[in-house]
Amino acid sequence: MARKAQEYDATQVRELLLQALETERGGIKIYENAIQCAVNPDLKKEWNEYLQETRKHEEVLTRVFELLEIDTEMTSPGRQVVAHLGESLVMAMQMARENADAAAAELVAGECVVLAETKDHLNWELIGHVANHSNTDSAKVLKSAYEAVEKDEDHHLYHTTGWTRELWIQSLGFPAMLPPPEEIKNVESKMEAARAEQARERMM
Repeated sequence: MARKAQEYDATQVRELLLQALETERGGIKIYENAIQCAVNPDLKKEWNEYLQETRKHEEVLTRVFELLEIDTEMTSPGRQVVAHLGESLVMAMQMARENADAAAAELVAGECVVLAETKDHLNWELIGHVANHSNTDSAKVLKSAYEAVEKDEDHHLYHTTGWTRELWIQSLGFPAMLPPPEEIKNVESKMEAARAEQARERMM
């Protein structure tokens, strides 16, 4: 049975896009600071790649705004909150670099990236939901953007979560997998990430 396309709330979709663009802009700053906190060379390399991809994601969204004729600088209460959260994460990393040792600052950076990527991942998941449940021209624009970004977003969230977990385990004095199993198995989905974490004991 074919799924019936539905109308969406255009005002709320615009709000989602405003928050998504602000998340990407904040993400650029977050990665720039996280890279400065990274001690592990593999993690530093990984975050450098994510920084470049996040810049591309901002470009993809900016193009969406152009096609949908939305002002990229339009503000909203939700967008202001997202901006504040991003700035707070940058401040947290800067505080850690100033007041903690290098290993602790790296851990803080990992947690900040996970927090930022959780919001980023949710944004794109919702954009994909709109795109897949509507057949309007606007939804087609969103679908194209979603397909260009989705795989990167999964990678950023699940791999950084793995890195942060293993860095914490190492800091607690236990054997850790660095790079993490998510990296070794190159996971690209929530299910693959769960399987990789479950398999870590066997991989040690």
